[in-house]
Amino acid sequence: MTRDRAVDALRAYAVAGVVLGHWLVTGLVLGPDGSLHQASPLVAMPGLAPVTWVLQTLGVFFFTAGYASARSAARHPGGTGSWLARRLRRLVLPTVAMLGTGAAVLLAATVAGTPDGTLTVALTLAVSPLWFLLPFATLVALTGPLRAAVRRFGPWRCAAPAVAAVAGSDLAARLFPDVGALLPVTLLAAWGVPYLLGLAHADGQLTGRRPAAALAAGGAVVLAALIAAGYPASAVGVPGAGISNLHPPSLVAVALAAGQIGLGLLARPALLRLADRPLAARAVAAVNRNAMRIYLWHQPVLVGVTVLATRAGEAIPGLHTAPDGPGWLLARGCWLPLLVLVLALLVHRGAGGATGRAAAPVRVYDVGRSEPRRLQEVIAVRDSDPSSRGRADRQPR
Repeated sequence: MTRDRAVDALRAYAVAGVVLGHWLVTGLVLGPDGSLHQASPLVAMPGLAPVTWVLQTLGVFFFTAGYASARSAARHPGGTGSWLARRLRRLVLPTVAMLGTGAAVLLAATVAGTPDGTLTVALTLAVSPLWFLLPFATLVALTGPLRAAVRRFGPWRCAAPAVAAVAGSDLAARLFPDVGALLPVTLLAAWGVPYLLGLAHADGQLTGRRPAAALAAGGAVVLAALIAAGYPASAVGVPGAGISNLHPPSLVAVALAAGQIGLGLLARPALLRLADRPLAARAVAAVNRNAMRIYLWHQPVLVGVTVLATRAGEAIPGLHTAPDGPGWLLARGCWLPLLVLVLALLVHRGAGGATGRAAAPVRVYDVGRSEPRRLQEVIAVRDSDPSSRGRADRQPR
């Protein structure tokens, strides 16, 4: 009852955008020696760059993460330390499970004689999404002071230093190409901007159409200006390009995040109507419950399905062929339902294993009555929620 269904829908869109984006820009080409090597359709089809503006949704994800962190910290009955430990545990445990399972599968594949090139690609794709944990965990740990700063100075003044840091990193990258040491600072600054906006939205700011429209229009104008000034048009990295907008995140990533967040806030009435539909509501709830597992496992699923398909003995369009034209995109689109199904089964199995016996229903009997015992209805409420306790007190026993 305390969840914002529109924000949940935005989070589901963000997760789906990351997954589909990776599946559509990751080509795994089968070589003559039977090994796989990575290729990107953005090299052969640069006209697909605008599609990356829709599917590169990390800014929306950090926005919803900031909103969720602020609301969760406000509702947590314990202190900041216990809240932070609980929050980080939800990140660490699925990551450890994925790494352990991945290591076992990699060892089995090595023993089975899988080519070294395929093992390298599999390891790279499985580990590369873990960069997300550094800025995310840091921002979650800083939720308290960041929220206090947003309340005192407002989101715009708090975001300005972060935008300036990203701009400085972009300038340094052009003047001094070897600036890898700035990567952690840039990651934190760039994704800190949407996180701050999420904290502000949780406190009742950025409501109404005016701030949403300002974010959408401002992000679009800045994005167009940056591309006209020489920034790459693609929101993700393109192999062979000298500059990437995502590693490290540039001002393009920040402008795109602001524009997407503004459009998402403008679409709030439509998102609420969508959340009223039972099927859509169940899908959004499932993605929100398993967002971390979906993020961690979507690339291993792509690699696993592609490697297993090599047993057919020939290159299969959309899986093993070079991403060199629209035909590849059409073929890859035909494989997406299978990838979604495999990912859903894997995530569902992992979620069931994590809950264990706790997921079983509790059966309570009225032992004060004579046999046969009757199942009784139990209403569980939080002691810290007087309104829920009052509603429960009015229910018939």
